[in-house]
Amino acid sequence: MNTLRAEDEVVGICQDLIRFDTTNFGTNEGPGERAAAEHVAALISEVGLSADLYESAPGRANVVTRLEGSDPSLPSLVVHGHLDVVPALAHEWSVDPFGAEEKDGLIWGRGAVDMKDMDAMILSVMRSMARDGRKPRRDIIFAFFADEEAGGTYGARWSVDNRRDLFDGATEAISEVGGFSADIGGKRAYLLQTAEKGLAWLRLTAHGRAGHGSQINTDNAVTRLAQAVTRIGGHQWPIEYTATTRQFLEGVSELTGVEFDEGNPQALLDQLGTVARFVGATLQNTANPTLLSGGYKANVIPGTAEALIDVRTLPGRHEEVLELVRELAGTGVAVTVEHDDVALETAFAGNLVDAMVDALNAEDPGAKVLPYTLSGGTDNKSLSRLGITGYGFAPLQLPPELDFTGMFHGVDERVPTESLKFGARVLDRLLTNY
Repeated sequence: MNTLRAEDEVVGICQDLIRFDTTNFGTNEGPGERAAAEHVAALISEVGLSADLYESAPGRANVVTRLEGSDPSLPSLVVHGHLDVVPALAHEWSVDPFGAEEKDGLIWGRGAVDMKDMDAMILSVMRSMARDGRKPRRDIIFAFFADEEAGGTYGARWSVDNRRDLFDGATEAISEVGGFSADIGGKRAYLLQTAEKGLAWLRLTAHGRAGHGSQINTDNAVTRLAQAVTRIGGHQWPIEYTATTRQFLEGVSELTGVEFDEGNPQALLDQLGTVARFVGATLQNTANPTLLSGGYKANVIPGTAEALIDVRTLPGRHEEVLELVRELAGTGVAVTVEHDDVALETAFAGNLVDAMVDALNAEDPGAKVLPYTLSGGTDNKSLSRLGITGYGFAPLQLPPELDFTGMFHGVDERVPTESLKFGARVLDRLLTNY
């Protein structure tokens, strides 16, 4: 009988994955994605499973495998992660961002939180099940995608559009940014992601009259763009409560004894510690300017200037938000959509939700689990095009002093080794029993 458990190798797998520089700049460059995908495929093949490695474009590699279940009448479950990471500027970090150094009981490096920690948990559990000959009840489709950090064009979205056969029979999926613990009013609770905001990356292009910088110019593209960006960035979006967010805040109120005041939820947000930033962004639509570009010389007024806007929308609000952004941009500013994707929301109920809660309770008896909305996005958006309902469940029991949510795309990203082992045990229970 094989005695190597998932928790015994999850830390090492996580370190190995971090050491692949899979930086995604959003320009169809994934210099380390192919090498990381080949490494993942080797880990899959090593335990006797068949790894389907395919490219959507040169170097943009994805890996999928299927572990057959014992009951073919049950629908399949997709368990997925992404192998790419956002850029890391080494001079800003206290460690090598791709060194995967272990210190103070944590693994440090880009991707430790988003999301090579979950990739490692998935791989360690899959390998343990395959080595032991443990069949899940249903088919489990394990997928490792490219390009999530740039919207999934060369990863999950491409896979859904071109390799949908790989997901035959699947009705549900689990992936990142949920299942982690948070200190709420001095009590530990786990946040299970059942909703995520929609997104639209917009390009604003302001047009004007080019000319000499010394002249009076009332048709200045830079001025016009600056005014548009100021209006959009300064717009005050009203607070709105989706079903998921309302249920989350009601749960926080029950947990802490602090009243849920719909007119001013700040007292409840104050109970959330560092998670307040994550949750606070889900109480309204947002439109944040993220990039400005215009001109090429100090004494030349350019004829055009551009900006990028990152718009995140609550379920059911996408089109009206985009229309308002266009109005705020004003005349003389063209608004084009570079990339957009749907908002998702599903009920905090059903057999899979029950199984996730049970798996957490088995490792942390009496654990309080709350649904929440993610202000960002995941590859569950792409899978939803196949009618697959997605959840965020990367289970981690975290020390209350760790600003976990603040490390998504942040500096000195790190994850506790004990949290990885906890997550491997929880995920093993879930995939074995569901």
